Amino acid sequence: MKFLKPFKELNKKSVGEAGGKGASLGEMMRAGIPVPGGFVVLASTFDKFIEETDIGVAITGELDSVNKDDVNSVDNASRVIQGLILEEDMPEDIKKEILAEYRRQKLDLVAVRSSATAEDSSTASWAGELESYLCVTEKNLLESVKKCWASLFTPRAIFYRIEKKLHKTKVSVAVVVQKMVNSEISGIVFTVHPVTQDKNQLIIEAGLGFGEAIVGGLITPDSYVVDKSKIKNQKSKIMKGAILDINIAEQEKMIVRDKKGGTKEKKISKIEGGKQKLTGKEILELADICIKIENHYKFPCDIEWALEKGKFYIVQSRPITTL
Repeated sequence: MKFLKPFKELNKKSVGEAGGKGASLGEMMRAGIPVPGGFVVLASTFDKFIEETDIGVAITGELDSVNKDDVNSVDNASRVIQGLILEEDMPEDIKKEILAEYRRQKLDLVAVRSSATAEDSSTASWAGELESYLCVTEKNLLESVKKCWASLFTPRAIFYRIEKKLHKTKVSVAVVVQKMVNSEISGIVFTVHPVTQDKNQLIIEAGLGFGEAIVGGLITPDSYVVDKSKIKNQKSKIMKGAILDINIAEQEKMIVRDKKGGTKEKKISKIEGGKQKLTGKEILELADICIKIENHYKFPCDIEWALEKGKFYIVQSRPITTL
């Protein structure tokens, strides 16, 4: 049995084995989008872990006992199930394969993200429900993978599962292990204006440091509105007058790597935090990449990006589910 697959072996049809995030990263890498390297610990590996450790019956029992109207009931089930997963040792053959691939790709510092197999479908969006761990090293890689497995059963995820009537559906979780971009600037792109729903306008949100500051609502990012029709994407020739609006937000703090492990918040001076985060040229270059992604998928996308040493990387893309 194969426990993982590198991104290049996955595509958009791989959701069942690699989850929404993993499938999307493979698809984009194949399409020539700048995606940092990595691999996916397959959902079947989590299923094997549950089977080999013999905790499946206990997990099902806990989920069946949940009273969704009782917060304590959900919290208790979550605590018990996550404890069962984290206390069990990962089977030796799974450990070996994960560490071997990590070393083969020379990944060093990685982001470890949960990727649910029911993720970002037309009926359910698990975005924000499961956990991610940044700046992970070889030392805590295996534990981070187990934490991602356990995050399928956080109180929030259990509530979500019941709310979307997925509690009787088999939901598994894959884990994305991706080279960590030590981003100076990062953010989100919506390839359709999320407020006006104008399909000719794309919005870029940008902040200093890691993108989790924006995703977690820690900061108000810069926002830039781009006229997509002014960018000749097919020839990658950027046209003048494409930037319709620039809104600069003063950023007071950012999330950066903590040398002791993981991440930390860092204060920013008013001068640095008040500057425009991306130049006009960078705004158009990023817009060009994101239009390519939208054209490839043929639907509006919600894209996470990072900029390191002048190079843009795409770390995630999913359908905009609110339009």
